[in-house]
Amino acid sequence: MLSSKAMLDGNGEESPYFQGWKEYEKNAYDDVKNPTGIIQMGLAENQGSNIYLFIIVQKVYEVWYLLKTWIEKNQDATRLTNNGESVFRDLALFQDYHGLPAFKNVLAEFMAQIRGNKVSFDPRKLVLMAGATAASETLMFCIAEHGDAFLLPTPYYPGYDRDLKWRTGVELVPIHCLSSNGFKVTKFALEEAYQQAKKLSLKGVLITNPSNTLGTTMSHVELDDHFYCGQEDPLNK
Repeated sequence: MLSSKAMLDGNGEESPYFQGWKEYEKNAYDDVKNPTGIIQMGLAENQGSNIYLFIIVQKVYEVWYLLKTWIEKNQDATRLTNNGESVFRDLALFQDYHGLPAFKNVLAEFMAQIRGNKVSFDPRKLVLMAGATAASETLMFCIAEHGDAFLLPTPYYPGYDRDLKWRTGVELVPIHCLSSNGFKVTKFALEEAYQQAKKLSLKGVLITNPSNTLGTTMSHVELDDHFYCGQEDPLNK
């Protein structure tokens, strides 16, 4: 017998994400054969770039060649040795659950570099995880209790209904955004969602910036509205 959690509708095949996939497969859009079909915008990966496949293959070959060249010059890496001494024990044992310290140091430097070194990052405050899904779910477990709610602007990646809600038991309350203004998050939409969520224990506002699925970025005005919402309402308590 499966547990009640495993039987929830948000699990796997019954989630909105996979239901959307099924509808898309039945009636996929084609600009010639099926111009009124469904355009799949809920992907976790980009499958709309087939025209660049040849370029991608070329780049993969270039990366493979660079990797091959590097391995030839750094054979210690393939032998799991460092200066002739085995490092297998260091690699095989359980590592720091927050991520390898050496990798976090390099990542902190890289994050600062791509921002023109205008900001710095403390690697001791970084936690590395295996993908955004694991990180998002872990965040929910850390800051929310079962039944707590978060506001989330629409349209959003449909996998969130599974990734954020299934095991954690939190609720997502949509901030309804309209195509007429480019799906901007307005004060009215924020307030409407907040009033809807008042019956729940509202924990915060989730923002994906750039937006998933639109790829748009929020303006300073929109971000300020989010912060003011948190200051004026009990979100910051």
